[in-house]
Amino acid sequence: MQWTLVIPLKPLSRAKSRLSDAAGDGVRPGLALAFAQDTVAAALSCTAVADVAVVTDDALAARELAALGARIVPDAPGSGLNAALAHGAAVVREMRPRTPVAALNADLPALRPVELAVVLGAAAEFSRAFLADAAGLGTTLLAAGPKGELQPEFGIDSRSRHRASGAEELQSAGVDSVRQDVDTAEDLRAALALGVGPYTAAVSAGLLIPGS
Repeated sequence: MQWTLVIPLKPLSRAKSRLSDAAGDGVRPGLALAFAQDTVAAALSCTAVADVAVVTDDALAARELAALGARIVPDAPGSGLNAALAHGAAVVREMRPRTPVAALNADLPALRPVELAVVLGAAAEFSRAFLADAAGLGTTLLAAGPKGELQPEFGIDSRSRHRASGAEELQSAGVDSVRQDVDTAEDLRAALALGVGPYTAAVSAGLLIPGS
């Protein structure tokens, strides 16, 4: 099964505010872009992925991610994460009504294509499924098969909300890179320990991360 991934990305100037103790205002936008670049590059290298649609209104991010091969979908709703994901999925399904669609976080800088393929392979067994993040509270991937609707419930405690909405929780082992999103300095340390992609490695090289 070949999936289309929908990746949401807010304007870089407002991204990753919780990383302020590790990266100042002059660095965080570039770090958020680097996370997205490594995420998109890894996703496009995954054998289970047909294409990637990035939902964003940030001109710089759109240009850089399109250069990697992503399709850019303007955030027409402009009403937050879940609205952006629903819009992106609708745009994808308008072109290919039966394509399987998965929402993926844009902040997975350690993402491994092989591990993503494992998760998507497991998701293919269900009409709708999700993967919890490393903290066990959020969600990094939400998948809907050819006959399923995405119905995103991202945000605080999204793991419990996705479970309550009827999505199957995936229990895939050995997929740490798909679970490790980055919101805090602690998350960034964990991602760096896993091994981040070249864009994040370059931007984070000079950072003094608290607790390191």
